[in-house]
Amino acid sequence: MDFKNAYLYTEEFQFVKGGFSVTDGRFANVGEEKPDAVDLGGAWVIPGLIDVHNHGNSNADFSDGDLEGDTRMALYLASQGVTSFAPATMTLPYETIANALKAGLELHEHPVKGGARLLGVQMEGPFFSEKKKGAQNGAYLRLPDFEAFKKLFDESKGLISIVDVAPELDGAADFVEKAKALCTVSIAHTDSDYEHAYTAVQAGVTHLTHLFNAMPPIHHRKPGVIGACSEDPRVSAELICDGIHVHPSSVRMAFKLFGADRMVLISDALRCCGMPDGEYELGGQQVFLKDHVARLADGTIAGSATNLYDCMRNAVRFGIPAEDAVRAATYNPARQIHALDRVGSIANGKLADFVVCTPELERLAVYLGGEKL
Repeated sequence: MDFKNAYLYTEEFQFVKGGFSVTDGRFANVGEEKPDAVDLGGAWVIPGLIDVHNHGNSNADFSDGDLEGDTRMALYLASQGVTSFAPATMTLPYETIANALKAGLELHEHPVKGGARLLGVQMEGPFFSEKKKGAQNGAYLRLPDFEAFKKLFDESKGLISIVDVAPELDGAADFVEKAKALCTVSIAHTDSDYEHAYTAVQAGVTHLTHLFNAMPPIHHRKPGVIGACSEDPRVSAELICDGIHVHPSSVRMAFKLFGADRMVLISDALRCCGMPDGEYELGGQQVFLKDHVARLADGTIAGSATNLYDCMRNAVRFGIPAEDAVRAATYNPARQIHALDRVGSIANGKLADFVVCTPELERLAVYLGGEKL
């Protein structure tokens, strides 16, 4: 199928007028306009979004280890323009994490038609700080254990694409040194000072999980994790842009601090995403959703109830240029999970996952492998 009269979001991270083709589910002839092609009427075409930190939606949570629930998650995400994802586990017993990975591997190897592609997993926990555990279940916190991680990694056939660790914990630097050979290593749920964070970055950390959340704030004499990660160009930073976890000013600050090339927009969505207000569950704990805010019983803000597409639109609403927001929701996350050879941009040979939208980023149509959903 051929398309013309569109503004394509290119690998130069700008919108350029042109056309493209889809052949065997992949992009071809990008930039070329054929006379008899489908006329997109000047609409924008952006790559399908990629959420590398998403716990659930539609009353399903990846940590449930339930293939049917994972399938519901994938179908919902695709309908919103999120065509690939790396769901996140929680701080739970190793056997529970293993069950989640088993179900995830099944969906990875046998994708559901019309559903987002499960391209990896973010192992969020259990190697976290008690002081900054946030909505993680403190009963299951553990010190960094490479052998336990490696067993999970191997059993899932390498499905883990990001593993999180608090750098101040005993053995963290050694864990990073070993784990970086297998996947991206990220700092998360940490009370670390600058020195421990710097050591972890030098050891191989290249990712920072949900910037500003579950970590010490910036202080001029204690720059902490944010200081150590922002000054190293190898480290990219996630940002929950639901308008609740991070103030709009801090969203703008983050893009200035890290640059658009290092920002990764995420949803950190919970099973209550796409659901009405009520009581839900997260890692063995009660979560209460009210007015789009999900909290634990003690009032702690848990994850979000917002999908990544809406987070991207929020970023633009908060003052981030559309070109930068789209990059942070497509190209950059694909790079962080080592999937840039398949998805993340509109380029010849890549999977034809894309969203047709207005210049205000209102969805007009979603295509997965060149097929309209």
